[in-house]
Amino acid sequence: MILLSKDMEAIEQSRDMMISAIAQSMVIYGVTPSVGRIYGVLYFSTEPLTLDEIKDQVAMSKASVSNGLRELLETEMVTKVWKKGDRKDHYIAEKDFLRNFITFFIKNIRQERNLIMKATEQVEPTLEGIVSNTTDQHVKEKANNDLALIQDSYNYFDWTMRLANAMESGDIFEYLPKTPEGKGE
Repeated sequence: MILLSKDMEAIEQSRDMMISAIAQSMVIYGVTPSVGRIYGVLYFSTEPLTLDEIKDQVAMSKASVSNGLRELLETEMVTKVWKKGDRKDHYIAEKDFLRNFITFFIKNIRQERNLIMKATEQVEPTLEGIVSNTTDQHVKEKANNDLALIQDSYNYFDWTMRLANAMESGDIFEYLPKTPEGKGE
């Protein structure tokens, strides 16, 4: 029995190290380490967990865990599930890192595009009006220069949207397979 206990302790330490690494790596994508820990706990859980169970494992307040779960639900890294006979919400992690990355990446590409396109819709008519109506050559050059930069950005947004669409449809995997050839899927 002592061996089993040492083995279980080693498994728990290994999980803690992996959860810590997941939490730290999620910082790269703008996710706080505490939210990363919540995801890590759910990732290694073999069963859906309640908010209270997660709270106990990550040693955070219920409010912090609730906010973290909301963020993970929005990014589809966690799913709320129903468990027969229990009125509490339960949560499971999406364990496919590639799917998580694609979902996150697509959401951010579209958000970036929407922010810039809204600004462009407001700015372009103003700049075009200046180009058409100003008699100051220096001002006209500045406005034309800004319009050219905006026009150049359309190529970028077209490309990023095609990338997002290819990721979403799975077409990208024709060019960049999920696994190297001969390694299976």
